Amino acid sequence: MDILQTKEVVKRYANHLALDRVSITIPEGTVYGLLGPNGAGKTTLIRIINQITGPDEGEVWLNGERLSPKHITQIGYLPEERGLYKKMKVGEQAVYLAQLKGLSKAEAVRRLKYWFEKFDILSWWDRKVEELSKGMQQKIQFVVTVLHEPKLLIFDEPFSGFDPLNAQLLREEILGLRDRGATVIFSTHNMASVEEVCDRIALINRSKKVLEGKVEDIRQSFHANLYEVVMETPEKADDFLSRDMEVLEVRPQDKPHYLSLKLKIEGGRSTNELLRHLMAHGRVCAFKEVLPSMNDIFIQTVKQANEHEQK
Repeated sequence: MDILQTKEVVKRYANHLALDRVSITIPEGTVYGLLGPNGAGKTTLIRIINQITGPDEGEVWLNGERLSPKHITQIGYLPEERGLYKKMKVGEQAVYLAQLKGLSKAEAVRRLKYWFEKFDILSWWDRKVEELSKGMQQKIQFVVTVLHEPKLLIFDEPFSGFDPLNAQLLREEILGLRDRGATVIFSTHNMASVEEVCDRIALINRSKKVLEGKVEDIRQSFHANLYEVVMETPEKADDFLSRDMEVLEVRPQDKPHYLSLKLKIEGGRSTNELLRHLMAHGRVCAFKEVLPSMNDIFIQTVKQANEHEQK
């Protein structure tokens, strides 16, 4: 089932077209990466989903219903630009924000104590926000965002400012929320994070959607017939690598007669043919296709889209 759909959404600001007929479909129970260069239109789309602003054309549907103010409590939003009241005590502020999401004070305190213990920040309950580090403040905002257990969570650059340990903690929590039934929209410029947490992505460039689909399907569709091989052979690589292979790297291994190869083959040649050829000259110990990273795909897709627009 799809939890969210945007249909031909258009948004204009004065002379600027921020979104140009953007349609995306987000299945329930997935982490969906919303990607794009700065100024592409991601934040505008997020603001429309949060009903901070409305589309000039098109529709947004949540759980099979046209998006309306009643859906606000079903969405949790952690913006890139964080903001807490610096002079308020941490616990007091967290309870106040939870009550704005419809929780009673008693239920808010109960849930907050659980999350604060989980994130090891319970000792900060009675301290002022201004006494906390940036990372601590971000943990609190993350907790407040998920506390009312919304069906749809939107995280805009959630790892910004976190050290590697806390970033990993947050990744695990995001995946845990997905596994417990939540759907997550994840906006980031960190493509390594996309590969770690996202099931599907949409790439927006210059107000248009230029790519959408499952992460693994997209990576596979951009494959370049590139392979890494480790083999044991008494021969030199130059003696058995054929002309229809582009040899990108040859490295001797620690063991005698072992080679590590990175090869690119012509599109018409199959992996079975490549393996048969290699096995005729030695023992293949490891063989894998090297798929392009999401970072490479992001750069390639945006460049191609920009070049197409300029023609």
